[in-house]
Amino acid sequence: MNKYLLSIVIPARSEMFLARTIQDIIENSSEQTEVIAVMDGQWAEPAISDHPRVNLIYVSESIGQRAATNLGVKLSRAKYVAKADAHISVDKDFDVKMLEAFKRSGDNVVMVPEMRNLHAFNWKCYSPGCDWEEYQGARRKICPKCGKRGKVRMKMIWRPRRGTHSMAYCFDSEPKFRYFQEYELREEYIKDKQESNLTKSMSLQGSFFMATRENYWNLKLCDESLGNWGGQGIEVACKIWLSGGEVLVAHSTWYAHLFRTRHDFTFPWPVSGRDQQRVKKNVKDLLWGGKYDKAIYPVSKIVEQFWPVPGWSDEQLKQLKEYEKKHGISKKI
Repeated sequence: MNKYLLSIVIPARSEMFLARTIQDIIENSSEQTEVIAVMDGQWAEPAISDHPRVNLIYVSESIGQRAATNLGVKLSRAKYVAKADAHISVDKDFDVKMLEAFKRSGDNVVMVPEMRNLHAFNWKCYSPGCDWEEYQGARRKICPKCGKRGKVRMKMIWRPRRGTHSMAYCFDSEPKFRYFQEYELREEYIKDKQESNLTKSMSLQGSFFMATRENYWNLKLCDESLGNWGGQGIEVACKIWLSGGEVLVAHSTWYAHLFRTRHDFTFPWPVSGRDQQRVKKNVKDLLWGGKYDKAIYPVSKIVEQFWPVPGWSDEQLKQLKEYEKKHGISKKI
């Protein structure tokens, strides 16, 4: 019998907060949850503490984010798997709350908690008598207040920023990820939240998602042929919607994600603008082009379900439906 019900897989490369993320997940999860961290081409620094619910995989040569995620899921024997970024914090008992939400929704879904913004650290001057401190901006070698060199160090905060909640997402016609705050004001959203504490979302942000391990493989939720990094939220969301499932947000719990803004916390995988455009094109060719073999609906059905959608005009939706008709996509599926 499998020991764990949930495996949280973390693909990581050059991630300065991997150890802190794993510590946070272990401290806030139950004995039914394990962490599988895949270190893609680089060992973690700082080192990760030993723990019976933590499995570490080291790949000597980088294989990319999607491949690293798949490697972690291959080692899982749990019923449910979650992909998580290596710079998040989580709610107390978030795994218990997510598993309970799956009991209510059924397993033909991809689910996420509410997302908050993570306040990971401040820069603080530790020179005697100096009280300078700054929100996680770019590293400073010299304190701007006392002028001392080498006294500014990172002070860990590691808590969600107040007032930051993301609970609905979409994609535009490019496709490009967008936040979908307008949807949170709609009658169907309010009704679902009041009745079940679960609401639908057109797309995902990509830093965390959870599904059954069976659906993860059957629906090819992490297709390595699309590219190393990027477009994963749209890929995962469209694949579950097109195959007859749903994307749901569980409002009973949350995770907080550190965004790469205002500081020198850089992207772990080398990704050029050309690479990102290639991934976006591959995602669109697969899903918009009717090449996804598990699809029973066309992409236009997703757009219509959440209409009106930011980044989509009437003309763009019309053109998409004409394209689907011309190429036999609607008829085929």
